Amino acid sequence: MLSRSMLAIGDDAMPAVDGLMDGYLGAPCERVDKAFGGGFSMYVAAWPLLDEYPGSQFQTGLFGTWMHAQVGNPEHESKFYSDIEGGLGWWRDTRFATATPKFIMGGVALNFSEWANGPGAGKGRDWADPSGKYGVAQLSPWVIWPPDGLNLQQGTCGELFGYGYLPLPLTELKSRTSGVDVPTGNQCWTLFLNTANFKGPVAFFTPHFFSNVTVERPELAGMFLDNRPSNPNRALQMETQYVPAIHTTDQQGRRLARVAPTRFPVGSDGNSTLVHRVMSYRKEALWDSVQLWFDGGSEASGQIDDQQAIVHRFTGDGWSTWRISTWEMEGDERMQLDWPGFATPVASDPHTFGFRWDESLRRSGESENALVTLPEYYVLEGEGDSARWVPISDADADIPESLRHPIRPGPVDDTSPYVTPEDGCWAQPGPVAGPFEAHLGDGSIATYSWYRFVDQPALLNADLTDEERERLQERVEKLHRTWAKDREYLPPPQSGSLASLDPAVIVEPPAGIEAGYVPIVTRQEKRL
Repeated sequence: MLSRSMLAIGDDAMPAVDGLMDGYLGAPCERVDKAFGGGFSMYVAAWPLLDEYPGSQFQTGLFGTWMHAQVGNPEHESKFYSDIEGGLGWWRDTRFATATPKFIMGGVALNFSEWANGPGAGKGRDWADPSGKYGVAQLSPWVIWPPDGLNLQQGTCGELFGYGYLPLPLTELKSRTSGVDVPTGNQCWTLFLNTANFKGPVAFFTPHFFSNVTVERPELAGMFLDNRPSNPNRALQMETQYVPAIHTTDQQGRRLARVAPTRFPVGSDGNSTLVHRVMSYRKEALWDSVQLWFDGGSEASGQIDDQQAIVHRFTGDGWSTWRISTWEMEGDERMQLDWPGFATPVASDPHTFGFRWDESLRRSGESENALVTLPEYYVLEGEGDSARWVPISDADADIPESLRHPIRPGPVDDTSPYVTPEDGCWAQPGPVAGPFEAHLGDGSIATYSWYRFVDQPALLNADLTDEERERLQERVEKLHRTWAKDREYLPPPQSGSLASLDPAVIVEPPAGIEAGYVPIVTRQEKRL
């Protein structure tokens, strides 16, 4: 929580109190046929929303999406929530944060009973109650996944981060789950990346992560992503829960606010490119060729067939519900920004969404990695539903001194290490090489060891028999020998430059274990 900015002597305003800016930005696009239920990919801008990390209250995503299963009944979707969300951003439980965003996978089991953010990362920090921390299996032998989130290269500023999820037939259909007569599907929803220094699959949600709830709720069997196609008509939004702000009332009764400087990437045309080339796929785009390969047929390249895809068209519309409030305000007191007063949604082409910024916010000769700063000071105008926070110039002489003090960063609540258990599935059978250290750009050290693929803890907790695990091992060894980290998988962007992962998360397998082994992070701690 920010400390209060106290009233300066002679100031006619009330003391400034802590507040926040929160809400959503939306990028509508046209709906497509539900036949494209085999996953998605897209390119989203990655940039430092604030120039300095403001403390552990800060939570916001950049543009991302929510991928739900097609269940055919809207009532089921609302009552039985489960999906893959996550994306780029900052979260209240981020321990080693910088101004550069990180990426999490964000899978959600039934009604948030568990969630999985990546290999060894999920709901809470108590390994006695894993709550999703075994829900994601490491697939790539070339990328380590820090539990605090997958790091981008420090200084990333407006480049496009390409990612998507497609199902792979890595496991097999099961008629029983955890010893109970409910089925588990074989769709292993796999994260594919397209960045400047890494391309290809990284990790996947185990089907058991989604289906395990049906052991206690058998009436829900077959309703989740382990079995069902995805809904291609996904929301595309930027969800912001907290940007620091302060708030006061002057002697005339005007309500005024100041928001921490908030920035967006901007090009020489005055536009921000925020989302590009959102695609949805038929399952045949990748699944069939991989299944044939695993069944003894010809090798699958891993390149996703864009002939089995559709590109979503942006309508040119967009919206904002960003609002400014104090912590004590109720919902109807949380008034929205006059967003249309300084930002206009724009589709620079049918497959690219962003905002055009008011001339007053832009500078001439913007460089490729330039940032535009949103208005910092606001006054509340209007009443009732029409009330809006309207920008005012920082040169306005009527801004009280209590708002002119800089909004300083709040505390970081927890920088203690992430530590995995030293016994159980982490030690038996255990790693075959390591530990090794990676010094990450966020100022932390990730300690990792190499496990045989099916001996990694996530797969020892995925309800697989020894025979099923060995068949899975054979399939993954094929992938490791063939699907290199520098070939094309996702359809590439048609404009812009690609963001890079933190070079420290890219590793090479030790000699002799190049195929069939993966690096698993067992500890992440602040570098002293």
